[in-house]
Amino acid sequence: MSDPELFEAARSVRHKAHAPYSGFAVGTALRNEAGSVHVGCNVENASFPEGWCSETSAIAAMVAASDAPAGRRIAAVQVVAEPVEGRLTTPCGGCRQRLAEFGSPDTVVHVASPGGDLGETYRLGDLLPEGFAMGEPK
Repeated sequence: MSDPELFEAARSVRHKAHAPYSGFAVGTALRNEAGSVHVGCNVENASFPEGWCSETSAIAAMVAASDAPAGRRIAAVQVVAEPVEGRLTTPCGGCRQRLAEFGSPDTVVHVASPGGDLGETYRLGDLLPEGFAMGEPK
C-alpha cells in the first residue's frame, strides 16, 4: 500500500519534470529514516544520456539537506509515472543501485500511475537482487 504523503509529493513534483525529448515525466518522493520527505523529477538534457532520473534528483536533494546518518538513509520511495504498455514504471537499473547505496534490501519502493488507480509495492532487494552497497554513508 502506497504512502499517501509520498504519493502526493511524487505526483506533484512530476509536473515539474524537464522532459522535452521523451515527453515522459517522472516524479519521485522519498522519506529518509529521520522522517523528512525529499522530491525529485527527471531532468533531460540534449546530450543524451546525461540527464537525471527522478530518483537521482530526490537522492541528491536528500543528501544536500542532511549531514546526519539517519537523514541520509532511505526508508521508503514513491515513483509516479504513466504506465507504458500497461506496465508501471519501476526505477531503472542505475537508480536501483543508487537507492541501494542509501537504503537497504527492505526499503519499500512504491510505484504508481499519476491517478493512483494502478500501484504496486516492492522491496528494494526484490528489484535489485544481489545488489551491493559501498558501505554505510558517513
